[in-house]
Amino acid sequence: MAFSSNRSVRTRQMLGALRPRRPGTQQAPGYPENEPTPPTPIRPRSAMVAAAVYDDEGHRSASFTRLADAFRALRSTPGGMAWIGLERPDEHELAALAREFDLHPLAIEDAIQAHQRPKIERYGETLFVVLHAARYLDSIEEVEFSELHLFVGPDFVVSVRHGDSPDLSAVRARLESTPQMLARGPEAALYAIMDRVVDDYAPVVSGLDYDIDQIEGEVFSGDAHVSRRIYELSREVVDFQRAVRPLQNVCLSLAKGAEKYGVDSELQAYLRDVADHLIEVAESVETYRVALRDILTVNATLVAQRQNEEMTHLTEVSIRQGEEVKKISGWAAILFAPTLVGTVYGMNFDVMPELHWAWGYPVALVLMVGVSVSLFAVFRWKKWI
Repeated sequence: MAFSSNRSVRTRQMLGALRPRRPGTQQAPGYPENEPTPPTPIRPRSAMVAAAVYDDEGHRSASFTRLADAFRALRSTPGGMAWIGLERPDEHELAALAREFDLHPLAIEDAIQAHQRPKIERYGETLFVVLHAARYLDSIEEVEFSELHLFVGPDFVVSVRHGDSPDLSAVRARLESTPQMLARGPEAALYAIMDRVVDDYAPVVSGLDYDIDQIEGEVFSGDAHVSRRIYELSREVVDFQRAVRPLQNVCLSLAKGAEKYGVDSELQAYLRDVADHLIEVAESVETYRVALRDILTVNATLVAQRQNEEMTHLTEVSIRQGEEVKKISGWAAILFAPTLVGTVYGMNFDVMPELHWAWGYPVALVLMVGVSVSLFAVFRWKKWI
């Protein structure tokens, strides 16, 4: 992957370099009368975050706020390197880079649309690398992911961010403090950026580890909302794994390319260090994925156990209520029998059997007592009372 420092000016038109003209606009000098003047594009903001040109010894020669100025400075700096940082650029800005650095249209299209998996592709002398950065947000206890696209050529590095991370200004400052590292070329910037992305994974791993510890406590404390949190954290771990696992293949491809193209041995050691850290992160993420799966299983078991206990308790309560209903029904029947007899003999009709019978009153009392005692005996035998 060793790049030569001899550079020629590219003039090939790239994606979005020429826009169709809007009909009916005022003619400008030098245009045919039957051809309308192309409208001036409205540019609300510039996507360029930073742009600098470095000499062959790794020292910053100049900084720029316009791409055209950076291009001219690079042409006039033999053996130099341009490092351009963009954030959410549009088609026009990437078209200018494509014309100047002869970037492939497919890579430009990926950089505009984003939503790419981590990968590495070679287009001629240019490498196109997609990385997924991550950071842990303590305030909401969530992981935020963002994409970073890198174009690495013989004498340039172009970074395209689709998110707030990583902070490449710190990477640039660290490399500028060691010019001998920057003097090794665009590969040094590529490896430094990858190292920053992988280093930023460490706080994410710590945050996920803390969240899992919290979830374990919530599971055994019976928190009703823990299932939702397990699901959301499992999704974050899966997304994190999607960012880390393909990056291992990127490091492997870079390692093979480093050997093939004779990259400096110190840079190869730098890449191996990045790969080692990435392996540790990947192992941690896989551990968390398995742990969350087991926690989800344990939580489901505990939920089922608590439901069984609740059903058992409700059954016991229902049985006790049934026993109470039996007792109440039994005493109600016992009290109802004499009430029924007394009601019959209390109707005060003139013509009623036994109404003038001398033994009528004692017989009625004996009947009421006998029926009540009989019912009490039956209910006692049935264990209702």
